[in-house]
Amino acid sequence: MKCSSILGTVFASLLIAGSFASFAYAKDEPKWIEVHSTNFSIVTDAGEKRGREVAVRLEQMRSVFGQLILKNKLQMSVPITVVALKSDKQYGEVAPAKQATADGFYVPGQDRIYIVLNLFEPYPWHAVAHPLAHYLLNFNYPPVQGWFDEGLAEYFGSIYIGKEVEIGADPELQSEWHEDIFDFMRRDPNIAQSLTQLVSSPVWLSMEDLFTMKHDESGTREGTHNTLYYAQSWMVVHYLINKNKMPEAGTFFDLVINKKLPVDKAMIQAFDMTPAQMEDAVKKYFGTLSDLGIALDQAKKPVEDPVDIQQPYHFPVPFHADDIGIAVNPVKDEEAQAAIDDVLLRIPEHHDQGLVDLQRLTTDPKGNEAAHRVLAWDNIRYQHFDAAADELEKATDLNPRDPWVWYYRAALKYRKAQAARQEMQGLANMMQDLRAVTDWYPELADAYNMLGVARLEGGGINAALEAQRQAIALAPRNIEYQFNLGQIYVVGKKWDEAREVFTRIKEGPDRTAASAAKKQLDDLAALQKYGVRPLHSGETVAESETPAGAASAPSGGGTSPSASSSNTTASAKAAATRDRDQDDTDDAPKPATVKPGTTGPMQFLKGKIVSSDCSKPPEATVTVLSGMTTYKMHASDYKSLLVIGEDQFSCDWKNRLVSINYRAAGKNAGELVSVELR
Repeated sequence: MKCSSILGTVFASLLIAGSFASFAYAKDEPKWIEVHSTNFSIVTDAGEKRGREVAVRLEQMRSVFGQLILKNKLQMSVPITVVALKSDKQYGEVAPAKQATADGFYVPGQDRIYIVLNLFEPYPWHAVAHPLAHYLLNFNYPPVQGWFDEGLAEYFGSIYIGKEVEIGADPELQSEWHEDIFDFMRRDPNIAQSLTQLVSSPVWLSMEDLFTMKHDESGTREGTHNTLYYAQSWMVVHYLINKNKMPEAGTFFDLVINKKLPVDKAMIQAFDMTPAQMEDAVKKYFGTLSDLGIALDQAKKPVEDPVDIQQPYHFPVPFHADDIGIAVNPVKDEEAQAAIDDVLLRIPEHHDQGLVDLQRLTTDPKGNEAAHRVLAWDNIRYQHFDAAADELEKATDLNPRDPWVWYYRAALKYRKAQAARQEMQGLANMMQDLRAVTDWYPELADAYNMLGVARLEGGGINAALEAQRQAIALAPRNIEYQFNLGQIYVVGKKWDEAREVFTRIKEGPDRTAASAAKKQLDDLAALQKYGVRPLHSGETVAESETPAGAASAPSGGGTSPSASSSNTTASAKAAATRDRDQDDTDDAPKPATVKPGTTGPMQFLKGKIVSSDCSKPPEATVTVLSGMTTYKMHASDYKSLLVIGEDQFSCDWKNRLVSINYRAAGKNAGELVSVELR
């Protein structure tokens, strides 16, 4: 009994000591840590175990995506920082309103990408699979048609990684039933149609129509995914991947985009199928995916514990947690807060709050280098160059070895020269900063782009070409980098190469870039013959002789949170700065006269809906203003019209920016095929 009592006392003492040891560890443990894997940096307050889990899952997702596009090595040409928050409340304060109920969201940027995750949820990384797919496509796949990008992003959006990889389910499927606050099961009548429901329709877009529709492929401006366009794109890519036809897809894109073959002929050469045969093959393939139908039926039932339905495809994970290197470092609270405020600055509805928080952080007597750096980039984006220089000077004083400071110092000089249409100042220091940046992050495409333009101004044509080609290799879809390459060719008097670059941009989907490229092509003959550009109407001699590196080209520069259109900034030599809507004036399509409703080539137009006449349902006549030209677009049944960005067409739309696909039906008139809200 006495022995037992002693043992009990010893055991209790050990428990108490263990408790105090645990308490001491928890007290000493930093609130914020940074978890580094090969390709991701995770800032989190949820502890090391959870931070490591985020890193492993994102690395696994990245590897699986490489398998889907048949690439062993993927480029990450803009750094990704993940802010992983353990508190559901804190996540809600950071998330934009439309993402408040999601488990995570993606914030694009030219300098860096942010992913914000709600670690209150068990598997939040799945919420960013769709935008992550767009990111990886942008830097690892040449420019292709929009259906492929969206179809692949939707397919990848279903990914689930546990003991194995599962993929292929309907990423837009939601249960129609949910528990209310009283724990009663209620049916939500407003649940949007899933992709499975949409593809189950007997009427599809023809393959030629699907493959020729214009769509913003960047993934940065998307509306609802619950449309036939997304659904059919998803199922076509589903078919291509699982029938091992991705190499044929590459051949198809080469034929259509590079060799300019019509879609129907390219499909026959690449897939050995006519468009009708391919549509039939995809429909038959869809019919074999019984798990999709079972999952759809399950979503319609009011069950509290839904049956776990396996996805159509599953395979081993590419690697396990022990197979990758991970480093963990403490992060000061004020540095973590600066990162969160950086996210807020990039979300228009939270921008002002981010500014207030950062300005408070900079009042710390000890200084806050991260806060000054973040404020500097925000000022650069909105062309407050003096304020940016002041913030960068303070950041440099606090930490002169921060690579982000080097990058932003170069970006300030580059953007300032663009805005003023002047030569860049301090070229030697700028190039020194950029070389240090590329040593730190060898895949940062924007650093090579700025280095290429800086070398051009310094007179090193061959060195400029080397840097610019590297920028394009890292970011093959970036129009600004391609435009700058064309300008370098012009300065180097490589006329044929310049003409090829500008012709490609002119024929591309970006109308702002196309207009700038058209002007370059118009000027090339005079440049080649006389060595000077022709003087355009309304342009001074000084403007026509703007130095290299200071003219306007398409760019990803920022605008103020209230701005409603993208900024067009200068990036190389002597192209006129124009508003996006004005570009549409110069290049407005001139449709051939054909009978309304007949088949014909699909055409593309950007503009603004002025009014809609729905007085003769189900028909509608939509008045669209593009530049200074008014178009009358007809829809035979507006209720079944393909709409991207909203659930369905509305006769109440006014002053809405749109991109439309149509078939010409007379002068400034056409039959609508699709409407995409911008």
